[in-house]
Amino acid sequence: MNYTIVRDDNAISPRENDNLGTIAYGSRRYVLGDHFVSGDELAAIINDRNNIALPVYAYIHSGVTLNTVGFSDPWDSGKSGYIYVSKDKVREWFGVKRISPKLYNRVLSVLTAEIEEYNLYLNGESYGYIIKDDDGNEIDSCWGFLGEDVAKEAAEEAVSFFSKRAA
Repeated sequence: MNYTIVRDDNAISPRENDNLGTIAYGSRRYVLGDHFVSGDELAAIINDRNNIALPVYAYIHSGVTLNTVGFSDPWDSGKSGYIYVSKDKVREWFGVKRISPKLYNRVLSVLTAEIEEYNLYLNGESYGYIIKDDDGNEIDSCWGFLGEDVAKEAAEEAVSFFSKRAA
């Protein structure tokens, strides 16, 4: 039994999932998040004390790369917007009345992970796997993994499952 990792050319944007954060971006040339906002709207988002927000930076040069810490290239990169979540939504999602410092840091980690995931998607890092038995017959496939390592790990787990089942 073996598996093959294949690019997923029909991947669904992770922004279509139920995300904690919302990405507001200010570029009219590129879709860099969930919705376009003007400079005034962006300022209102980051100045609202009910929001937890992180800046989103874009490096645009033969593709688009996003992160929350910035890039060292002053010519092809800059702040493109913010990923944010209201504190009310955080309380609802995590089932708490108070946002502790530990939870606040967890929220920042989730928002950062959402940008990392969206970056993988924007860069075509979407994969699937196909598992074939020793006779070359396809016995399983799965798609929509962001990151080749994630797809490989899932494929290896599936091969292990099917191998145990066949034994």
